[in-house]
Amino acid sequence: MGISENSWATSSRTRASMQGNRSRDTRPELALRRAAHRLGLRYRVSARPLPELRRTADMVFTRARVAVFVDGCFWHGCPAHYIHSRSNITYWTEKITRNRDRDEETTRRLRDAGWLVIRIWEHEDPEIAARQLKAAVTDRLIP
Repeated sequence: MGISENSWATSSRTRASMQGNRSRDTRPELALRRAAHRLGLRYRVSARPLPELRRTADMVFTRARVAVFVDGCFWHGCPAHYIHSRSNITYWTEKITRNRDRDEETTRRLRDAGWLVIRIWEHEDPEIAARQLKAAVTDRLIP
């Protein structure tokens, strides 16, 4: 099957690979969720912190008003690990820029609504991140 003229993919292999990327339940998310669960934390998965905002957090602690996003190094432009694409450079540069801008807007809007936003890079240790989550959630639940 060939690539349509409107496709962003440079090859059918690239397109198949990109379509196979998950939007939820990625390995880093699952590792963080398991570590947080072991610490006794309970949360909603892949939920909108604000129903009117079309943005989904990876983990939501509703009562504590904490939204957690596990950001992939490629998709969110990690300063330590992001590697620029060698093909279709303009498309990917603009795509990553849009993702980062949307991340900043999401963080701002949630903070303005009284939420604590925690962003965790996919390369971070899930055990350490889970302990940080527990501390943040506990702090917000204790009056």
